[in-house]
Amino acid sequence: MPTPRITADALAAAFLAGEIEKDQLVARASRTLGRGPRWLAPLAERVATACGTRTRPRRAALATFLLGDPGFRAALAKGSLRIVDWTTDEPAMRPTTQAVTWALPSIGSVGELAAWLGVSLRELAWFADMRSWEAKRSWGALRHYHYRIEAKRFGQVRLIESPKSRLKVIQRRVLEELLEPIPPHDAAHGFRRGRSIKSFAESHVGQAAVLKIDLQDFFPSIAAARVQALFRTAGYPEPVADALAGLCSNATPADVWNNGEIHGAAAQRRQARWLYEKPHLPQGAPTSPTIANLCAYRLDCRLSALAASAGATYTRYADDLAFSGGADFARSASRFETQVCATVMEEGWAVRHRKTRLMRQGVRQSLAGVNVNERLNLCRRDVDRLKATLTNCLRMGAPSQNHAGHADYRSHLEGRVSFVEFINPERGAKLRRLLERIEW
Repeated sequence: MPTPRITADALAAAFLAGEIEKDQLVARASRTLGRGPRWLAPLAERVATACGTRTRPRRAALATFLLGDPGFRAALAKGSLRIVDWTTDEPAMRPTTQAVTWALPSIGSVGELAAWLGVSLRELAWFADMRSWEAKRSWGALRHYHYRIEAKRFGQVRLIESPKSRLKVIQRRVLEELLEPIPPHDAAHGFRRGRSIKSFAESHVGQAAVLKIDLQDFFPSIAAARVQALFRTAGYPEPVADALAGLCSNATPADVWNNGEIHGAAAQRRQARWLYEKPHLPQGAPTSPTIANLCAYRLDCRLSALAASAGATYTRYADDLAFSGGADFARSASRFETQVCATVMEEGWAVRHRKTRLMRQGVRQSLAGVNVNERLNLCRRDVDRLKATLTNCLRMGAPSQNHAGHADYRSHLEGRVSFVEFINPERGAKLRRLLERIEW
């Protein structure tokens, strides 16, 4: 009797034929095993039930399913199986139903991926780093990323992982040709052309209650396995999806956290170190914002449906979730918040409860720094400070107000005025007239 593992692997290779259907499974397994025994059709149906509505399963996962299937193990026990043909289909693009319309380049093998990127197979393996050698190298020159740790409020830290020049070029091509053609959910407003914090906030103007929820560790909470599943959903064979996920993810070296100049609570640093040492989506890579939006697609679908059931509106800007509605929503907002948090946890993220805000009428309702009470506006105190700065520049000269030492103070002020114009054109026009009167 052949050993169970060899037999199951061969049958898994035969079943792994793209969109899993009962007839395809039976025909494929019949060719592999030489005939179609009575137990084969029920087995194919069980596999289709387990995997047919999901992303194409990984070969190892399918082999594990077969080894645990009582019917298949009973057939193995009879000793009647023999492998007739070990060959499998050539790698090919097999997108899911939703991905058929995405205009993506066809890449059927790792060799084709290397040629498409203009690198050798050895270079591709080095850049993809699927064994997380980056986390084990103690020499900066051999690493693919530059690291910078920033202290946040309440003792928390943020790690910026910036890819070096060659990897950045590769990631930009992946972004432009493989990721940007994939449409994100309509509720996503961050990192999208034609969307901004203005579009994120304007759907919530004049509502009885606005609920703001912040996701914790948005980027590093996206594991490399989830990125790999995204590329398999697009139709790329498993080895190609593995390599693409490796190019877009990173495992942070432990010594990055040994810098004595790093501020922040020790407990927060330990938690961050534990999170970042696993392959994750690096904040700082050009591909990460788009991948984060796409990986949050299911979350956006669930939260949009949840908001609609409560008579509310939902939008998301990166890790900021915003919900708003009328009087009915205002009465049930606290219970609704609990349901949102549960949904977020089920989708693999966590909520930073300290930053959760339920803002009712009569208080300042602010989303991403933009007030949405009656119209889109900025904080009056911030605008008044900018007006005072411009006025002092007129009276005492611009250098006297450059307390932060900006290299190009004029561009700095122009950017701040442009932002006010973007949110509130009327107030921005008054500041623009002051700016134009300054002598540089």
